[in-house]
Amino acid sequence: MLDFAWSEGAARVLRTLPFLAIRVAVYFGIAAAFVVAAGGGAGIGWAIGAIGGLAGRAPGAFWGTVGGLAFIGFILWWLREYLLFLVEAAHVAAMVRDPASAPSRFGQIGHSLSIVQQRFREMRSLLAAQQLMHGTIGTLIDKADLPASLIGPGLPLPSAPANAILRHALRFMSEVVLARALRSAAKNPWPELRDALVLLAQNQTVLLRKATILAAIAYGLSFFVFLLALMPAAALSASFPGTLGAATLLLAIVFTWTFKQALIEPLMIAQMIEEVSRATRGQSPDTEWDTTLTKVSPQFREIKARAAPRATRPPHYA
Repeated sequence: MLDFAWSEGAARVLRTLPFLAIRVAVYFGIAAAFVVAAGGGAGIGWAIGAIGGLAGRAPGAFWGTVGGLAFIGFILWWLREYLLFLVEAAHVAAMVRDPASAPSRFGQIGHSLSIVQQRFREMRSLLAAQQLMHGTIGTLIDKADLPASLIGPGLPLPSAPANAILRHALRFMSEVVLARALRSAAKNPWPELRDALVLLAQNQTVLLRKATILAAIAYGLSFFVFLLALMPAAALSASFPGTLGAATLLLAIVFTWTFKQALIEPLMIAQMIEEVSRATRGQSPDTEWDTTLTKVSPQFREIKARAAPRATRPPHYA
Protein backbone atom coordinates (compact mmCIF):
# COMPACT_ATOMS: atom_id res chain seq x y z
CA MET A 1 0.00 0.00 0.00
CA LEU A 2 3.01 2.33 -0.03
CA ASP A 3 3.29 2.37 -3.84
CA PHE A 4 2.46 6.06 -4.10
CA ALA A 5 3.40 8.13 -7.15
CA TRP A 6 5.11 10.80 -5.09
CA SER A 7 6.86 12.46 -8.02
CA GLU A 8 3.59 12.98 -9.87
CA GLY A 9 1.91 14.36 -6.77
CA ALA A 10 4.81 16.75 -6.09
CA ALA A 11 4.78 17.91 -9.73
CA ARG A 12 1.05 18.61 -9.46
CA VAL A 13 1.64 20.80 -6.39
CA LEU A 14 4.63 22.62 -7.91
CA ARG A 15 2.47 23.66 -10.87
CA THR A 16 0.45 25.71 -8.37
CA LEU A 17 3.23 27.71 -6.73
CA PRO A 18 1.15 30.93 -6.56
CA PHE A 19 -1.42 29.11 -4.47
CA LEU A 20 1.30 27.71 -2.23
CA ALA A 21 2.55 31.27 -1.74
CA ILE A 22 -0.98 32.39 -0.82
CA ARG A 23 -1.40 29.52 1.63
CA VAL A 24 1.94 30.27 3.26
CA ALA A 25 1.09 33.99 3.53
CA VAL A 26 -2.41 33.37 4.86
CA TYR A 27 -1.64 30.63 7.34
CA PHE A 28 1.61 32.08 8.64
CA GLY A 29 -0.18 35.41 8.92
CA ILE A 30 -2.74 33.63 11.09
CA ALA A 31 0.11 32.22 13.20
CA ALA A 32 1.50 35.74 13.63
CA ALA A 33 -1.96 36.93 14.70
CA PHE A 34 -2.08 34.15 17.28
CA VAL A 35 1.31 35.21 18.68
CA VAL A 36 0.27 38.87 18.89
CA ALA A 37 -3.06 37.97 20.49
CA ALA A 38 -1.39 35.63 22.99
CA GLY A 39 1.21 38.25 23.95
CA GLY A 40 -1.34 41.06 24.17
CA GLY A 41 -3.74 38.88 26.15
CA ALA A 42 -0.96 37.90 28.54
CA GLY A 43 -0.07 41.56 29.09
CA ILE A 44 -3.69 42.55 29.75
CA GLY A 45 -4.22 39.57 32.02
CA TRP A 46 -1.00 40.36 33.88
CA ALA A 47 -2.15 43.94 34.49
CA ILE A 48 -5.65 42.91 35.60
CA GLY A 49 -4.27 40.16 37.82
CA ALA A 50 -1.94 42.65 39.50
CA ILE A 51 -5.00 44.34 41.00
CA GLY A 52 -5.33 41.33 43.30
CA GLY A 53 -1.65 41.41 44.27
CA LEU A 54 1.48 39.63 43.09
CA ALA A 55 -0.14 36.22 43.37
CA GLY A 56 -2.73 37.17 40.78
CA ARG A 57 -0.31 38.16 38.02
CA ALA A 58 0.65 34.69 36.77
CA PRO A 59 -2.95 33.35 36.63
CA GLY A 60 -4.05 36.60 35.01
CA ALA A 61 -1.34 36.31 32.36
CA PHE A 62 -2.28 32.68 31.69
CA TRP A 63 -6.00 33.37 31.24
CA GLY A 64 -5.21 36.47 29.21
CA THR A 65 -3.15 34.30 26.85
CA VAL A 66 -5.95 31.76 26.58
CA GLY A 67 -8.46 34.55 25.92
CA GLY A 68 -6.30 36.06 23.17
CA LEU A 69 -5.87 32.68 21.48
CA ALA A 70 -9.62 31.98 21.78
CA PHE A 71 -10.45 35.34 20.17
CA ILE A 72 -8.24 34.67 17.15
CA GLY A 73 -9.55 31.10 17.05
CA PHE A 74 -13.12 32.40 16.69
CA ILE A 75 -12.09 34.70 13.84
CA LEU A 76 -10.25 31.78 12.22
CA TRP A 77 -13.37 29.61 12.49
CA TRP A 78 -15.35 32.27 10.63
CA LEU A 79 -12.65 32.62 7.97
CA ARG A 80 -12.39 28.84 7.60
CA GLU A 81 -16.08 28.60 6.79
CA TYR A 82 -15.84 31.23 4.07
CA LEU A 83 -12.57 32.70 2.81
CA LEU A 84 -10.19 29.85 3.60
CA PHE A 85 -12.43 27.14 2.18
CA LEU A 86 -12.84 29.17 -1.02
CA VAL A 87 -9.04 29.49 -1.35
CA GLU A 88 -8.56 25.77 -0.72
CA ALA A 89 -11.25 24.84 -3.27
CA ALA A 90 -9.63 27.13 -5.84
CA HIS A 91 -6.27 25.47 -5.13
CA VAL A 92 -7.82 22.07 -5.86
CA ALA A 93 -9.21 23.49 -9.12
CA ALA A 94 -5.70 24.62 -10.08
CA MET A 95 -4.26 21.17 -9.27
CA VAL A 96 -6.60 19.36 -11.65
CA ARG A 97 -6.36 21.74 -14.61
CA ASP A 98 -4.69 20.38 -17.76
CA PRO A 99 -1.20 21.95 -17.80
CA ALA A 100 -1.48 22.48 -21.56
CA SER A 101 -4.63 24.60 -21.23
CA ALA A 102 -3.95 26.18 -17.86
CA PRO A 103 -3.18 29.92 -17.72
CA SER A 104 0.19 31.26 -16.69
CA ARG A 105 1.18 30.97 -13.07
CA PHE A 106 0.32 34.61 -12.48
CA GLY A 107 -3.17 34.10 -13.92
CA GLN A 108 -4.08 30.77 -12.37
CA ILE A 109 -5.38 32.25 -9.11
CA GLY A 110 -8.09 34.37 -10.72
CA HIS A 111 -8.87 31.63 -13.22
CA SER A 112 -9.29 28.98 -10.53
CA LEU A 113 -11.43 31.22 -8.35
CA SER A 114 -13.69 31.90 -11.32
CA ILE A 115 -14.07 28.13 -11.88
CA VAL A 116 -15.20 27.63 -8.28
CA GLN A 117 -17.66 30.52 -8.60
CA GLN A 118 -19.03 29.15 -11.88
CA ARG A 119 -19.62 25.68 -10.45
CA PHE A 120 -20.95 26.87 -7.09
CA ARG A 121 -22.63 30.21 -7.54
CA GLU A 122 -23.02 30.80 -3.81
CA MET A 123 -20.73 30.02 -0.91
CA ARG A 124 -23.54 28.21 0.88
CA SER A 125 -23.79 25.82 -2.09
CA LEU A 126 -20.07 25.03 -1.79
CA LEU A 127 -20.37 24.49 1.95
CA ALA A 128 -23.45 22.29 1.44
CA ALA A 129 -21.50 20.17 -1.05
CA GLN A 130 -18.69 19.79 1.48
CA GLN A 131 -21.07 18.62 4.21
CA LEU A 132 -22.89 16.17 1.92
CA MET A 133 -19.62 14.71 0.65
CA HIS A 134 -18.37 14.29 4.20
CA GLY A 135 -21.56 12.52 5.18
CA THR A 136 -21.46 10.12 2.23
CA ILE A 137 -17.77 9.28 2.61
CA GLY A 138 -18.22 8.97 6.37
CA THR A 139 -20.82 6.28 5.73
CA LEU A 140 -18.36 4.38 3.53
CA ILE A 141 -15.65 4.64 6.18
CA ASP A 142 -18.00 3.38 8.89
CA LYS A 143 -18.97 0.35 6.84
CA ALA A 144 -15.43 -0.39 5.64
CA ASP A 145 -14.07 -1.00 9.19
CA LEU A 146 -10.73 0.51 8.16
CA PRO A 147 -8.83 0.00 11.44
CA ALA A 148 -9.39 -3.76 11.20
CA SER A 149 -8.53 -3.91 7.51
CA LEU A 150 -5.35 -1.88 7.96
CA ILE A 151 -3.75 -3.72 10.89
CA GLY A 152 -5.65 -6.98 10.84
CA PRO A 153 -8.79 -8.24 12.59
CA GLY A 154 -8.69 -8.74 16.34
CA LEU A 155 -5.73 -6.41 16.89
CA PRO A 156 -6.33 -3.44 19.21
CA LEU A 157 -6.08 0.08 17.85
CA PRO A 158 -6.44 3.11 20.17
CA SER A 159 -9.74 4.78 19.32
CA ALA A 160 -8.63 8.43 19.61
CA PRO A 161 -5.70 8.23 17.11
CA ALA A 162 -7.76 6.02 14.81
CA ASN A 163 -10.68 8.46 14.78
CA ALA A 164 -8.37 11.43 14.14
CA ILE A 165 -6.70 9.66 11.21
CA LEU A 166 -10.05 8.60 9.75
CA ARG A 167 -11.40 12.15 9.97
CA HIS A 168 -8.32 13.32 8.10
CA ALA A 169 -8.77 10.61 5.48
CA LEU A 170 -12.35 11.76 5.02
CA ARG A 171 -11.10 15.29 4.31
CA PHE A 172 -8.67 14.06 1.65
CA MET A 173 -11.40 12.05 -0.05
CA SER A 174 -13.90 14.93 -0.06
CA GLU A 175 -11.27 17.17 -1.70
CA VAL A 176 -10.75 14.56 -4.42
CA VAL A 177 -14.49 14.27 -5.04
CA LEU A 178 -14.67 18.06 -5.28
CA ALA A 179 -11.77 17.99 -7.75
CA ARG A 180 -13.84 16.02 -10.28
CA ALA A 181 -16.59 18.64 -10.24
CA LEU A 182 -14.06 21.46 -10.63
CA ARG A 183 -12.26 19.70 -13.49
CA SER A 184 -15.46 19.17 -15.49
CA ALA A 185 -16.65 21.79 -17.93
CA ALA A 186 -20.27 21.24 -16.84
CA LYS A 187 -21.82 24.18 -15.02
CA ASN A 188 -23.87 21.92 -12.74
CA PRO A 189 -21.40 20.28 -10.31
CA TRP A 190 -23.84 17.88 -8.64
CA PRO A 191 -23.84 15.09 -11.30
CA GLU A 192 -20.03 15.06 -11.16
CA LEU A 193 -20.07 14.86 -7.37
CA ARG A 194 -22.53 11.95 -7.58
CA ASP A 195 -20.40 10.06 -10.12
CA ALA A 196 -17.19 10.71 -8.20
CA LEU A 197 -18.71 9.27 -5.03
CA VAL A 198 -19.90 6.17 -6.89
CA LEU A 199 -16.40 5.66 -8.35
CA LEU A 200 -14.96 6.05 -4.88
CA ALA A 201 -17.35 3.40 -3.56
CA GLN A 202 -16.38 1.05 -6.40
CA ASN A 203 -12.71 1.34 -5.47
CA GLN A 204 -13.11 1.88 -1.73
CA THR A 205 -10.90 -1.03 -0.67
CA VAL A 206 -7.85 0.57 -2.26
CA LEU A 207 -8.67 4.27 -2.05
CA LEU A 208 -9.89 4.49 1.53
CA ARG A 209 -6.81 2.60 2.72
CA LYS A 210 -4.53 4.91 0.77
CA ALA A 211 -6.32 7.97 2.11
CA THR A 212 -5.87 6.61 5.64
CA ILE A 213 -2.17 5.96 5.08
CA LEU A 214 -1.69 9.49 3.70
CA ALA A 215 -3.52 10.89 6.74
CA ALA A 216 -1.20 8.92 9.05
CA ILE A 217 1.84 10.25 7.14
CA ALA A 218 0.48 13.80 7.48
CA TYR A 219 0.14 13.35 11.24
CA GLY A 220 3.64 11.88 11.45
CA LEU A 221 5.15 14.84 9.61
CA SER A 222 3.11 17.23 11.76
CA PHE A 223 4.44 15.64 14.95
CA PHE A 224 8.00 16.11 13.67
CA VAL A 225 7.23 19.77 12.90
CA PHE A 226 5.74 20.12 16.39
CA LEU A 227 9.01 18.97 17.97
CA LEU A 228 10.94 21.49 15.87
CA ALA A 229 8.48 24.26 16.78
CA LEU A 230 8.91 23.84 20.53
CA MET A 231 12.15 25.84 20.64
CA PRO A 232 10.92 29.02 18.87
CA ALA A 233 7.61 28.72 20.74
CA ALA A 234 9.49 28.62 24.05
CA ALA A 235 11.49 31.71 23.04
CA LEU A 236 8.31 33.62 22.21
CA SER A 237 6.43 32.57 25.34
CA ALA A 238 9.45 33.61 27.44
CA SER A 239 8.90 37.18 26.24
CA PHE A 240 5.33 37.19 27.63
CA PRO A 241 4.64 38.54 31.14
CA GLY A 242 4.72 35.83 33.78
CA THR A 243 5.88 32.23 33.58
CA LEU A 244 3.79 30.59 30.89
CA GLY A 245 4.98 27.06 30.24
CA ALA A 246 1.57 26.17 28.80
CA ALA A 247 1.92 28.98 26.25
CA THR A 248 4.89 27.15 24.74
CA LEU A 249 2.75 24.12 23.93
CA LEU A 250 -0.12 26.27 22.63
CA LEU A 251 2.16 28.26 20.32
CA ALA A 252 3.93 25.10 19.12
CA ILE A 253 0.53 23.63 18.23
CA VAL A 254 -0.35 26.81 16.33
CA PHE A 255 2.92 26.72 14.37
CA THR A 256 2.44 23.04 13.60
CA TRP A 257 -1.12 23.58 12.38
CA THR A 258 0.07 26.48 10.21
CA PHE A 259 2.82 24.45 8.56
CA LYS A 260 0.49 21.51 8.04
CA GLN A 261 -2.25 23.56 6.40
CA ALA A 262 0.14 25.58 4.24
CA LEU A 263 2.48 22.86 2.95
CA ILE A 264 1.68 19.32 4.10
CA GLU A 265 -2.02 19.31 3.22
CA PRO A 266 -1.59 20.39 -0.45
CA LEU A 267 0.97 17.64 -1.06
CA MET A 268 -1.27 14.95 0.45
CA ILE A 269 -4.34 16.14 -1.47
CA ALA A 270 -2.37 16.24 -4.73
CA GLN A 271 -1.11 12.73 -4.00
CA MET A 272 -4.64 11.51 -3.36
CA ILE A 273 -5.79 13.03 -6.64
CA GLU A 274 -3.08 11.02 -8.39
CA GLU A 275 -4.11 7.80 -6.62
CA VAL A 276 -7.78 8.23 -7.50
CA SER A 277 -6.89 8.99 -11.12
CA ARG A 278 -4.81 5.80 -11.33
CA ALA A 279 -7.43 3.63 -9.63
CA THR A 280 -10.46 4.84 -11.61
CA ARG A 281 -8.88 5.31 -15.04
CA GLY A 282 -11.20 3.93 -17.74
CA GLN A 283 -14.04 3.17 -15.29
CA SER A 284 -17.65 4.33 -15.38
CA PRO A 285 -19.96 4.71 -12.36
CA ASP A 286 -21.56 1.38 -11.50
CA THR A 287 -25.36 1.47 -11.13
CA GLU A 288 -25.23 -1.18 -8.40
CA TRP A 289 -22.98 0.99 -6.26
CA ASP A 290 -25.20 3.96 -7.02
CA THR A 291 -28.14 1.98 -5.66
CA THR A 292 -26.17 0.86 -2.61
CA LEU A 293 -25.12 4.40 -1.70
CA THR A 294 -28.68 5.60 -2.20
CA LYS A 295 -29.89 3.04 0.34
CA VAL A 296 -27.29 3.64 3.04
CA SER A 297 -26.56 7.38 2.83
CA PRO A 298 -29.17 10.16 3.14
CA GLN A 299 -26.45 12.65 2.14
CA PHE A 300 -25.91 10.80 -1.14
CA ARG A 301 -29.67 10.86 -1.77
CA GLU A 302 -29.54 14.63 -1.35
CA ILE A 303 -26.69 14.87 -3.87
CA LYS A 304 -28.64 12.73 -6.35
CA ALA A 305 -31.69 14.93 -5.92
CA ARG A 306 -29.63 18.04 -6.64
CA ALA A 307 -28.04 16.32 -9.64
CA ALA A 308 -31.42 15.45 -11.18
CA PRO A 309 -32.82 17.70 -13.94
CA ARG A 310 -34.77 20.55 -12.40
CA ALA A 311 -38.08 19.38 -13.84
CA THR A 312 -37.78 15.98 -12.13
CA ARG A 313 -36.53 17.09 -8.72
CA PRO A 314 -38.76 16.53 -5.70
CA PRO A 315 -40.27 19.81 -4.41
CA HIS A 316 -38.06 19.62 -1.28
CA TYR A 317 -34.92 20.12 -3.38
CA ALA A 318 -36.24 22.70 -5.83
